Amino acid sequence: MQEATAPHGADRSSAGPLESFSYDDAIVRKFVTATLVWAVVGFLVGIILAAELPFPKLNGGLEWITFGRLRPLHTNAVIFAFAGNAIFAAIYYSTQRLCKARMWNDTLSNLHFWGWQLIIVSAALTLPFGITQSKEYAELEWPIDIAIAVVWAGFFGVNFFMTLVTRRERHMYVALWFYIATIVTVAVLHIFNNIWVPLVAMGNPGTVLGWFKSYPIYAGAQDAMMQWWYGHNAVAFFLTTPFLGLMYYFLPKAANRPIFSYRLSILHFWSLVFIYIWAGPHHLHYSPTAEWAQTLGMVFSVMLWMPSWGGMINGLLTLRGVWHKVTTDPVLKFFVVGITFYGMSTFEGPLLSIKSVNALSHYTDWTIGHVHAGALGWNGFMAFGMIYWLAPRLYQTNLHSVQYANLHFWLGTAGILVYVVSMYVAGLTQGLMWRGINDMGQLAYPEFVQTTQAIIVFYHIRLLGGLLFLAGTLIGCWNIYLTWSKRPAKYDVPVYEAPALRDEPFTPEQRPESDLVAVLEVGKTIDTWSTLWWHRVWERLPIKFTLMTTLAVVLASVLELVPTFVMRSNIPADERPVPYSPLELAGRDIYVAEGCYNCHSQMIRPMVAETARYLPPYSKPADSMYDHPFQWGSRRIGPDLAHEGGLRGNDWHVQHFHDPQAMTQGSIMPPYPWLMKKKIDFDSIPLRIAAMQALDVPYPQYEGDARSQAAEDAREQAADIARSFQQQNGGPYRDANANEIDLKDRQVVALIAYLQRLGADPAPADSAGDSPDAPEEGTDGEGDGEQDAGEQVAQSAGEKEAA
Repeated sequence: MQEATAPHGADRSSAGPLESFSYDDAIVRKFVTATLVWAVVGFLVGIILAAELPFPKLNGGLEWITFGRLRPLHTNAVIFAFAGNAIFAAIYYSTQRLCKARMWNDTLSNLHFWGWQLIIVSAALTLPFGITQSKEYAELEWPIDIAIAVVWAGFFGVNFFMTLVTRRERHMYVALWFYIATIVTVAVLHIFNNIWVPLVAMGNPGTVLGWFKSYPIYAGAQDAMMQWWYGHNAVAFFLTTPFLGLMYYFLPKAANRPIFSYRLSILHFWSLVFIYIWAGPHHLHYSPTAEWAQTLGMVFSVMLWMPSWGGMINGLLTLRGVWHKVTTDPVLKFFVVGITFYGMSTFEGPLLSIKSVNALSHYTDWTIGHVHAGALGWNGFMAFGMIYWLAPRLYQTNLHSVQYANLHFWLGTAGILVYVVSMYVAGLTQGLMWRGINDMGQLAYPEFVQTTQAIIVFYHIRLLGGLLFLAGTLIGCWNIYLTWSKRPAKYDVPVYEAPALRDEPFTPEQRPESDLVAVLEVGKTIDTWSTLWWHRVWERLPIKFTLMTTLAVVLASVLELVPTFVMRSNIPADERPVPYSPLELAGRDIYVAEGCYNCHSQMIRPMVAETARYLPPYSKPADSMYDHPFQWGSRRIGPDLAHEGGLRGNDWHVQHFHDPQAMTQGSIMPPYPWLMKKKIDFDSIPLRIAAMQALDVPYPQYEGDARSQAAEDAREQAADIARSFQQQNGGPYRDANANEIDLKDRQVVALIAYLQRLGADPAPADSAGDSPDAPEEGTDGEGDGEQDAGEQVAQSAGEKEAA
């Protein structure tokens, strides 16, 4: 083969009617390497998390590796680092060959690679330090959000679409359709879900962590709708559509068979793109969001059975006539199991979206099993199958060991099955115990910890499954490394020739005539339409195809989301709560930083068992209308906290953070000793109040020059809570070494202020400042309005404690 010696620009030189070009496989090798590295990191962090549940003190008192801090690192590492790099490897390899063109710009390819790795490293450095937005799959803070938009749209998107424009193959194969949908939709989702007010916009925060802090512009139920519009479709368009593109390209290559059905591919693509975008609200069943949105999400989720299983059938039937190869080819083994898990996950997803089923499954580990069946079973196996197929071609040598690949496959399969089944059983146990009512109409298991202890054995089994999966991954990585080590001293770079599209003879598609007779004209029109000739026209027009895909996504999004933006105006003034006090707001930010939302929910569903367990009333839109971001959560490892305020004394909370097992026997919550040592950042509190005011949260007592009073009010409330603790405790707090610590300026006090506020809101009186007739209390700098609010919270808490 002739070796290409010219740089990228010279690859496009013409030799008569033909153009010479070579493919950039170096960038694919980089992404494959990154995929394997981040697979080990992401799965290893998952093992640590799985071990921390049955062994809550495993973190050794280190704040950076608690479950709440590491869980978002694990999800981001698996989704955006492991799966993301696998996506890019697949797209960069297949796009060049499907377009008969090198990627448009080598510099953009490399900027994409290194920019994405920098983003992942930034996530690994910020999330353990509590720098988070606390929105699932969108935890990264605003500077990293900007970097993601630049790398995704500016480097990756431009490079991909310009490659389509300069391609030498006229019709775009089905894999390219799914890549287009991925790039466009992820950009839309990321940008509109990540609109925020950075704390630095209000002034100098004074600390490194403060410079990263931001608040989303959405709040409460509206924020929940935006988040799960993003969150569910991040699964759809980051973990589904690009891997379907991968399937449509690499499966036929590995099987040496054409894809089963072209027509089914078209039906699969367009129905998936249009329907998936509506499904997000099924994560919010029985929540304070609009009932119509929940029902709409359920209906469209059930409709997803059709395109999802159409894609699975299209993949599996591609293997017709070559099933005997599956027994000997590890690549096909991985692909078959991956596609099977896709079918299982896309059957289970619509099932879990049905309200009656969701009432049982939501907040349980059933959802965790479902998510891992998709992420490890579908995405993981497809990624590894692709890498095993690519390795001999990228490294231009034989795969080091087929036996190692088979061992990887069987360990991975056993691991994911053990993991998923244990979580299914744990989830069903949780759901049934939480809703259990005895013959007297009382909770059968009134203490939350009873459920925790009932499922602890399944956490041990889950850990075993994770270890098996990680062991398989390590063997796979070693196998690829040994394959790489046998590479030639210099890679052979073939040079290909093909005419430019402008020089290639072309006859446009013609509308066929129907062969039907004795039918109405409408019947003939339908018959002609069903030939799909019109779609062949779209397949050679990348700009039109992209616009049609964008239109389908944006139209569905607008119809779903726009009505939610009037939600706040529909809340009557007399139902609106008093905003958080300055100290409570600071405590809420600590709650977010510690990742408490990963274990605790703050949303009581309108069910007898839930209101009996967590006290009525069930959650309403007004309860969280000032929450930027919302904190409803998606899992209950610990009890719901929506009505936590006033249930326990301040001394109980301090001792609980010091040693949870001493306060609740059988608890799996880790100790938080650093909360009693780290100081509250009082200086940034006026900036936090200013950010809330910019988001239309009413703080009339802190307008203008009075804003600095917020810090003084926070200090006063903190001192009151510290005095209360000493009275209830019979003395000052002492750490594990018996050292006395004054808690009046410690983070634990701010966090307790927030927890004692939950569900113990002051009556929405004049102090809220939300009524047009309300006097502007507190503007004299003495904080009278804040003091009244605190008294009302205390009164409400006292009534709840008495109950």
